[in-house]
Amino acid sequence: MKSKMLALAAALLLAAACSADKKAADTEKPAAEATPAAAPELPSDVAQLATPQPAPGESAGGKIEEAGTALSSLEPTGEFVSPSSSQVAPKMPGRVAAVYVDEGSRVGRGQTLLTMETDYIRLDIKRAEADLARAKAAEADARREIDRKKGLLASESIPQATFDRAQAALDQAQAGRASAEVVLATAKQKLTDSVIRSPMTGVVSERRTNVGEHLGDAGVAFVVVQTAPLKLRFSVPERFLGEMKTGQPVAARVDPYPGEVFRGRIKTVGGVIDPATRTFFAEAEFPNSDGRLRPGLFARVQLGPEPITEVSDAKTR
Repeated sequence: MKSKMLALAAALLLAAACSADKKAADTEKPAAEATPAAAPELPSDVAQLATPQPAPGESAGGKIEEAGTALSSLEPTGEFVSPSSSQVAPKMPGRVAAVYVDEGSRVGRGQTLLTMETDYIRLDIKRAEADLARAKAAEADARREIDRKKGLLASESIPQATFDRAQAALDQAQAGRASAEVVLATAKQKLTDSVIRSPMTGVVSERRTNVGEHLGDAGVAFVVVQTAPLKLRFSVPERFLGEMKTGQPVAARVDPYPGEVFRGRIKTVGGVIDPATRTFFAEAEFPNSDGRLRPGLFARVQLGPEPITEVSDAKTR
């Protein structure tokens, strides 16, 4: 009897232990299922393609970012260009007598650049002066004759035909005097044209002649490039087309004069957008009264929002 009770107790204990193990297994199973095994890492190039990238102008959170840049914060680069240039040629052919400037010389409007030989022109002037004096004498003689004939005609001492011939002689003498005056004026004008002067304030970019050379009607002696005022041409992104106005101030800095600022104002705003660069051009005018800025010089440009009424090329340190 005692042995049966012991066997029953052992069976009950074994059954309880099996039930506890089963409950523990049931509790741990969902946790194991909730944490799956980590997937193997992808190669770097594949992982970059697999990661979604934000669109241009869109942040990582999916919000669109506004690309707003103030006009005053722009610093485009530009180039100074000359508003005009002139190929200086003589008005009449001749031989060069003297050259007063060289390539690179700064010249003012009306300054003498070159003179031609004038020996024959001066002889022509003397001959024309003599012809004019003779024509004036002939005119004076014809006028005295017509005055005398008027008195005779009034007293009916001469026929009308005689008076008419005297009047014709006076008319011819007056025409001869006028012709002589034109010849003299032409000779003097040739003397004036023998001096070649600069048509503008600028720089001699080319010298194409020397003393003793013969210059024809189409012979170019110099090329003069205007430097005052001077233009600065640069490009601006198309989104600022509505903000660019004529009269706006412009500041320029150039490498040859570090720490100095040259000031001008907008004169032209281009109306055509370059499809390749999505920019438009603008031109600013600089007085450049001291002539330190030269065509071809590169500059860093700073733009301002307000127009200015008076422009000076004074420099600030």
